[in-house]
Amino acid sequence: MTIHVVIPVFNRLEQTQTLVDCLRHQQLTESLCLLVVDDGSSDGTEQWLASQPDIRVLQGDGSLFWGGAVDLALLHLQSFVPNNDWVLLMNNDTTIQEDFVQSLLDAAKKYAPAVIGSVIRDEAEPTRLLSIGARVDAWRLLTSDLLDKSHSPTEFTDIVRVDALSGRGVLFPMASILASGGMRPRWLPHYLADYELSARVRKSGWNLLVLMTAPVYSSDDYGSTARALSWQEKLFSMRSPLYLPALLVFWWEVSSWLQRFTLPVRLPLLILFPRLRKSSV
Repeated sequence: MTIHVVIPVFNRLEQTQTLVDCLRHQQLTESLCLLVVDDGSSDGTEQWLASQPDIRVLQGDGSLFWGGAVDLALLHLQSFVPNNDWVLLMNNDTTIQEDFVQSLLDAAKKYAPAVIGSVIRDEAEPTRLLSIGARVDAWRLLTSDLLDKSHSPTEFTDIVRVDALSGRGVLFPMASILASGGMRPRWLPHYLADYELSARVRKSGWNLLVLMTAPVYSSDDYGSTARALSWQEKLFSMRSPLYLPALLVFWWEVSSWLQRFTLPVRLPLLILFPRLRKSSV
């Protein structure tokens, strides 16, 4: 078996180099192959990748975004990778410990059929936990993190079941990606693309689990950043976390039939009256 690490990048060469160094030092019983999708970097990333013989590179033109970059990589892998191989999605603004990949692999085998995600810790303060995993409330169109004010990290066991998985360090069986149909970059070019993929994988029969003992380290601003966008840009710019096509496809996918039937009424109400989405936790 082989673990194929997919890393979408756009600039941030130093961070890419740091993550690649982490991956090269993994203590692992299986083969590890690195696949980087460079979506039109202009900071020397293209030249550096060309000089790395152990990295397979796919080139974009700057229009792929995260969803399109991952889709390009998965379509490439599907052309020759057997079903019993693995795909590990990583972001280049993270670092990992030497036993990270092996820990995910051991958990995936132990809890099969399963997709295994990672917790996120603060790279500046490694004992500080930033994220555990997602819970999804399809009635209020609300995603939240299991790490909230009502929980302490010590309440969780080593393995935690979640509703959706971030793409920042998640190990998929190749068979789960094939069964789910892969990415939908036309509708989900960036935000929610990872959550939506994992939701379909769960529907295909795989458990979504987070391994508490396998962190990725990142800055504490890893989530969506605030942008001064007009309402039109917020709803129709692919760079916006409120990109309407992505929201519609994601919430349709994670909803029951009753929730889908009421979605055309609930969606405008929740946009106009955001307090209705306030978590009860």
